[in-house]
Amino acid sequence: GNSYNSKAMTVLFRDFSGPRISPRGSVVCIGAFDGLHLGHRHLLAEARRFADAGNLDLVIVSFEPLPREFFGKANPPPRLIRARQKFRALRDAGADAVGLLRFNQALADTSAEDFIEELLVQRLNARHVLVGPDFFFGKGRRGDLGMLQELGAAHGFEARGVQPQVRQGERISSSLIRADLQAGRLQEAAQKLGRPYVIEGRVVRGKQLGRTLGYPTANIRLQGRKPALMGIYATWIHGVGNGPIAGVSSLGTRPTVNGREPLLEAHLFDFDGDLYGKHLRVEFVCKLRDEEKFDDLAALVQQMDRDAAQAREVLACRTLGECA
Repeated sequence: GNSYNSKAMTVLFRDFSGPRISPRGSVVCIGAFDGLHLGHRHLLAEARRFADAGNLDLVIVSFEPLPREFFGKANPPPRLIRARQKFRALRDAGADAVGLLRFNQALADTSAEDFIEELLVQRLNARHVLVGPDFFFGKGRRGDLGMLQELGAAHGFEARGVQPQVRQGERISSSLIRADLQAGRLQEAAQKLGRPYVIEGRVVRGKQLGRTLGYPTANIRLQGRKPALMGIYATWIHGVGNGPIAGVSSLGTRPTVNGREPLLEAHLFDFDGDLYGKHLRVEFVCKLRDEEKFDDLAALVQQMDRDAAQAREVLACRTLGECA
């Protein structure tokens, strides 16, 4: 019966300053939390224990967009997880409140001291602050763990850094997971994430070209975001029926039909039905090949036949990541 398990209780806030969110005091975790990998989960579990022990709220502070997306508008790194997924995952990790702070010029210009006083002290009433390795904040990235500890002593909170999680000698980080995904190392990415890599979203109307080629697809737009992986994959599709449905999915710009915007197209094996408007989760099991441009649609269909056969084989033997 811990109160934080009632999911409806999780508060979402977007603004840096405003009324006090935690009258009884809080344990605050701050980070990008992109992907919510095993390192993040370790940090959150530790924070939840602190909160329970002190009868405090667990408040998780992240940013939307992420600072590196704000500063690198021209070429942002691909995201592992979308804002809505991130909120749900943080809520499920036991957060009483989640801050997805709007990262804009005003927040970028906020001094580290103001960040501590306005957000941590006034708005969140912090008692403990936990941050991951290499955490910097505030204008010019002047804020760090040392400053949190120093100002925390004056404001009545303790700050701690949580060590990175290491797996098989390698520390777990979002950038390493991105590198794994880009290189087609799906098994390694899944180990660092603690679960298979998934892209989810709502199915939109496509050009209906796939169905004329014998491969109707459910299309999920990436909303202009750069995907963390590209190519053709054996996938499990969740969100239809009672269990996952095997399929082959392509992530790319569809060069053969002069596509521009990246699109996730999932073809579900042995399935007939309209998926328009449904929320699907596409789980990436194995990379089959890179996207390529074919001379004509006949050549494309031939290759799609080969992809489908290979995907069926991979998913049937479920030898994760061991693509023959």
